[in-house]
Formats: sequence, structure tokens, C-alpha cells
Amino acid sequence: MTENTFVDTNIFVYFRDSADESKQTIASECLSKLWENKTGYISTQVLNEYFVTVTKKIRIPLSTSDAWSDIEELEKWNPVNMNFDLLKTAYQAISTYSLSWWDALIIAAANVCGCKSILSEDFSTEKDYFGIKVINPFVS
Repeated sequence: MTENTFVDTNIFVYFRDSADESKQTIASECLSKLWENKTGYISTQVLNEYFVTVTKKIRIPLSTSDAWSDIEELEKWNPVNMNFDLLKTAYQAISTYSLSWWDALIIAAANVCGCKSILSEDFSTEKDYFGIKVINPFVS
């Protein structure tokens, strides 16, 4: 992973959640490579979704203080903030690809960051959005 890659929320959740050791290992390997190469990108949306998911939706939820510590660490990834241009790109993604608003925001953030790919299990694998390829790292 030497090209700019946007990381969807679920990758960080699997990294933190031990419910599926196989996915946790894969997520850990992906995130380590992206961090090492300085090619991983996220958005404030990812941070918001992460916080809610790990404190409310996983088998053994994190405390809010532990989740907040994770958010503070993830700030080192320089998350892209939402602005009106990002929202306009998200609207274009909805119009072009019939995505949900939340998925369109992920595509738009990846586009703004100049990413060539998105790591996610929530999109159609191998699908191309505005020249950005979706890669599901959990599919062999």
C-alpha cells in the first residue's frame, strides 16, 4: 500500500475489536503499512462513526475515555474536515452512483485527499468511484 488510501471506519473498528481475530489481524497489518508509508487518510466522519461504534455497537464496548484516547491518536492521521466542497462532491456521488449520504461522504473525502483506493468492507468490492477503487482487505 504505497498509494494514498482512504480508510473506512470498519477497518479501525476491527483493529480495536477482538471479536474476530482474523479481521483484527488483517486490519492491524493494513493500518501498520499505511502508517509506516504515511499513505493512509481518514475524515472527521470516520472519527465520529468510530467513537459511536466502539462505545455502543461492539460485543465488548470501550469506555468513552478509551474511545476518546483512540480518537486523539487517530488525529495524527490528519483527518479531512467536512466543508461545503466536500458536501458538493458527496452529492455528485449520490447522483452518479446511487449511494447513501454517509457512503457518499466517504467517497468525497477520499477524493479530496487524492486517494486512489478505499479500504472498506461496506462498498462493492473492486467498484470504482470517481477513479477511486474500493478494496475489501478481508476478501482473499
